[in-house]
Amino acid sequence: MDELSVKIKIADREYPMKVKRLEEERVRAAGKIISEKIKNYREKFGIDDKQDLLAMVAFDCVVDKMAEEETLQVIDQTVVEKLDHLNRLVSQGL
Repeated sequence: MDELSVKIKIADREYPMKVKRLEEERVRAAGKIISEKIKNYREKFGIDDKQDLLAMVAFDCVVDKMAEEETLQVIDQTVVEKLDHLNRLVSQGL
């Protein structure tokens, strides 16, 4: 397994971690997204407390993830319905 040691900076703290080489870009991008969200909340609401900022970012990320999961469930259901329809058409044609 090919691992790299990286440092990700979040809320003015560096977090050393070992990641798979294939995941390095995703891990760095995640750190950048968190930092950008912290900056946006700080500017938008004038909040300086890091714990509050991190809590808001965590909440925001979970809400986003839940919305994406709901969208994927709708897509999955649509695909299943279309496959069922196609299967019925094929069965009728045989």
